[in-house]
Amino acid sequence: MEVSVDKEILDDLISFKLKRIQGFIQEILDRWNETSSDLFIEKARNGTYPNAENDAIELRQQLLEEKKLLDLKNKQG
Repeated sequence: MEVSVDKEILDDLISFKLKRIQGFIQEILDRWNETSSDLFIEKARNGTYPNAENDAIELRQQLLEEKKLLDLKNKQG
């Protein structure tokens, strides 16, 4: 099944979802007083932040989703 969507509407939807995801990412980093996703994930992995495993998993998922949406947005050109 193929659906036609106006490019402007699609861009708006992608931008909206990106902002929400970036907000979730920032919330996680703020919770742990971190500014870098990579650094937070590394600290969660090496035990610097005990009990951070769930946030690290969520952060990785959000980062993957963000990358997919950015790739999609770039394809829209």
